[in-house]
Amino acid sequence: MEITKSGKVHYLEPELFASKDISVQGFTTRHEGVSRPPYNSLNLGPSTLDSPHNVEGNRSILARAFGSRLEKLVTVTQVHGSDLLLLDEPNPDFSHFQKLECDGIITNQPGVMIGVCVADCVPILLLDPVRRVAAALHAGWKGTAAGIARKGVEAIVTLFDGRPRDILAAIGPSIAPCCYEVDEPVVEAFRAGGQIIESFTTPAGPGKWRLDLVEANRRQLLRAGIGEENLEASHLCVSCEKDLFFSYRRDGGDTGRQMGFIMLKR
Repeated sequence: MEITKSGKVHYLEPELFASKDISVQGFTTRHEGVSRPPYNSLNLGPSTLDSPHNVEGNRSILARAFGSRLEKLVTVTQVHGSDLLLLDEPNPDFSHFQKLECDGIITNQPGVMIGVCVADCVPILLLDPVRRVAAALHAGWKGTAAGIARKGVEAIVTLFDGRPRDILAAIGPSIAPCCYEVDEPVVEAFRAGGQIIESFTTPAGPGKWRLDLVEANRRQLLRAGIGEENLEASHLCVSCEKDLFFSYRRDGGDTGRQMGFIMLKR
């Protein structure tokens, strides 16, 4: 997964997805937008204290870079849960979905760009090239503990008669264990969900662990039936890579949001 460019937008593109040539997708960086510090410059998050006008301008830049329009870019109000929005029929107006509280979007509608905003959490994209279905998932530690990656795969299987072995998955840049220390309640949430925390945490002192969210979600996707050969992950740390990404923890909460996005071609 390397940084490439479309229009003004610098982004990381999953090679597995690009090879199928039925969608456009990627994980944005912070470059080439209109927002001023500390949101400089491609801040795509409407939940920040950035000027709404700037955020709208940035989202329009993203949409246009991939042949779409602002009104076709669908995001939701993310609440660190595991509920998914289903878009399975044409809609003349997607703007009202922005206030819907959930943490993932799944669609079979071509020309509709779906996305999740992140600034430490894990953005996950799914693509079933056989059923022509795409999903964008927001996996913070709460969503990961609640199994949102698994639920995304299950939704494609259940709602669209997909097969796990056909589904491609891409895990975008997030905060890495080098910069992500958590405490006992976080670890207990994963244990309560039946996940083996030893496979994606390392001790960091009494009552403290280093949490690898990418590995936790990777293992979840594999258990859901996705093949290792169909899974691609970035291990860039958004906290370390200050020139490339926003990071909520690094910047004390006053920062922008990058986006994981995907749109099925017509």
